[in-house]
Amino acid sequence: MSALLPPSSLAVPEALQQPVWPDPEALRTVRERLRTALPLVLPTECDVLRRRLAAVAAGKAFVLQGGDCAETFRDLSLGTVSRKMDTLFGTADELSEAMFLPVVVVARLAGQYAKPRSQPVETRDGVTLPSYRGDAVNGPEFTAEARTPDPHRMLQVYAAAGATLNAVRSLLTERRTALGQREMFVSHEALLLDYERPLTRPDARTGDSYAGSGHLLWVGERTRQTDGAHIEYLSRIRNPVAVKVGPTATPAEVLALVERLDPDREPGRLTLVARMGADRVRDALPPLVESVAAAGGQVVWICDPMHGNTYNAPSGHKTRHFDAVLDEVTGFFEVHRSLGTHAGGLHLEMTGEEVTECVGAGVAPADLPLRYETACDPRLNRSQTLELARLVGELATPVAG
Repeated sequence: MSALLPPSSLAVPEALQQPVWPDPEALRTVRERLRTALPLVLPTECDVLRRRLAAVAAGKAFVLQGGDCAETFRDLSLGTVSRKMDTLFGTADELSEAMFLPVVVVARLAGQYAKPRSQPVETRDGVTLPSYRGDAVNGPEFTAEARTPDPHRMLQVYAAAGATLNAVRSLLTERRTALGQREMFVSHEALLLDYERPLTRPDARTGDSYAGSGHLLWVGERTRQTDGAHIEYLSRIRNPVAVKVGPTATPAEVLALVERLDPDREPGRLTLVARMGADRVRDALPPLVESVAAAGGQVVWICDPMHGNTYNAPSGHKTRHFDAVLDEVTGFFEVHRSLGTHAGGLHLEMTGEEVTECVGAGVAPADLPLRYETACDPRLNRSQTLELARLVGELATPVAG
């Protein structure tokens, strides 16, 4: 790994899905403030997660990654964080008991404030404004003021992430006292490079660069180009990293990602998150898994059953059906079982609240308007998440220690 990364976008390839900041001087000021701020997570914590993920890669553990599609400043509260943690740990306990495996809990938390968008602009009633890219960039209200990208929001993200991590660590201490040892790591999509690069620091022990914004960072389907800026960034940090791959990914593309991000074939270094869709997973996933295994890849394979199963309900709400989510997970396990490889985990957009955003498992299409609260994509509610864990536990073949 290289030492400290360049603080600006000048030294790396093209970065896709970046906002057009209207005030370059304000952006420089924000970058400098982030560059001198304390890291939110420590290299030693990232090393612990890498060891936990190495056990997953070896088939000796399972990983549960979950949380909001996009965190928002308005929903930041101790109660929200606590309920999300309770749901994640309850889900992990259900999976662990069924699989006879330890479950590594990685939350989409304390940094998931930016989102890629299919279109850079949105038009309503003849008015065109920049798309909402998450609270790290602009506001969801459809006004010129709210939708103008503001780099100062990245400082709000840093403060909100720090407050969230303080709450997580305090709640973990309570749970250790009451329930025994508990661990939870935080992750988010490394989308805004103007936020990630200034928070990347060399470790005094080794000189390796670590992202200080989260324990695990991932790159999404839209920004996983092997010669792109996001993969370049991941290749130069020591944190465990992940990449999402969809149904159009080819074995050659996935192998190129493995070579770029994990040339030493280090267990726990690289996670591949399959987001295929229920109707594609059984056909699209096997060639990828087979090619990585043949090349000696020691990766963690995780199923994201959310993003490939989105549709618009008659009410106009973007939603997902619980049955399709479960079917994709079922197909994911079937593929790995047929190939003799390890189905390593789940990546869920979920919440600890009883929202009505995904239909099925207790939520009817007519219920969608009742508590449709997401800032972007629909999430499983608490009850649906726990029900999915119960059903996934039935799918999994117990692995003897």
